[in-house]
Amino acid sequence: MRHTTKLAAVAVTVALVLAGCAKKENTGASGSDELCADKEGAGPKVGLAYDIGGRGDKSFNDLAAAGVAKTLTDLDATCEESEAGADEPDSAKEERLRTLAEAGYSPVVAVGFVYTEEVNKVAKEYPNVKFAVVDGFAEGPNITNLVFSVEQGSFLVGVAAALKTKTKKVGFIGGVPGPIIDPFAAGYKAGVAAVDPSIKVEMKWLSDQANEKAFANPAGGKTAATALYDAGSDIVFHAAGLSGNGLFDAVVAEGEGKWAIGVDADQYQGASAEQQKHILTSSLKRVDVAVFDYVKLVKEGTSKAGFDVYDIKRDGVGYATSGGFIDDIAPKIEEYKAKLISGELKAPSKL
Repeated sequence: MRHTTKLAAVAVTVALVLAGCAKKENTGASGSDELCADKEGAGPKVGLAYDIGGRGDKSFNDLAAAGVAKTLTDLDATCEESEAGADEPDSAKEERLRTLAEAGYSPVVAVGFVYTEEVNKVAKEYPNVKFAVVDGFAEGPNITNLVFSVEQGSFLVGVAAALKTKTKKVGFIGGVPGPIIDPFAAGYKAGVAAVDPSIKVEMKWLSDQANEKAFANPAGGKTAATALYDAGSDIVFHAAGLSGNGLFDAVVAEGEGKWAIGVDADQYQGASAEQQKHILTSSLKRVDVAVFDYVKLVKEGTSKAGFDVYDIKRDGVGYATSGGFIDDIAPKIEEYKAKLISGELKAPSKL
């Protein structure tokens, strides 16, 4: 299943900025505090390298941070963060990972598939250091890829959208076409069609590369969302990282009768009061659980190389119910969920 992902994603390049591994200064992340400041534990030393958008994206970077935060309390871990930013060469990603490994951090958790090739290289240099890549496809005896069947959670929010739409037209905003975001789009489209194939799903993409325009571009996300609403969609789902925050601004401006669907985290949590009125649900991708589980296995000496897949059977993906907006249709969504778990239904991962 993951071989095609690897082949397609090898060509993806992205710009990140080295934040270094000294105590984190202000790197532009919108997180309210330093996760790792002044915490010295007797447990694992965890290095955390963020993807584009960094902490404050209310999505997978924040979820990875939450997973590490749990290791500090539950596993007595110590950690160090390293932020990502704009306009750096790929060699800077290597140096970020190398600096963490050289400083004695193990495991080193790289957030995002964009680190795959760099982890492949650096892990060979540090065979005694454990590495994990969220959404990765790296290979090595000391590398674990934490991957998610996101098409399944996206299928379920597609079911929710189909059951709630009044216009019979819904939208999707993706950061960039390709093997990482396509499963969100494909699952969503299939979930809508499973309920009512006559409902139209319109899609917009923010970039043709995995860069800041794709994943750290709230203004672009807002523009795309506004265009979808203007064209008749009354519900829009995003899989665009920090860019998706623009969707929540757009739906507030649209007003009553318009809905947004979040991604990865339960994006109702942490949203403004006005935004919460319009967040129908979120497609959940439990990066926090995967990161914590992985560090725990490292501490116990039982981590394994290869792919660790978090699917719907493992409760690794799902949908959020915050706000109560889908309470009336939850039994129907659960019927589809049961069919995904049993194998009666299969959510596609390709458009």
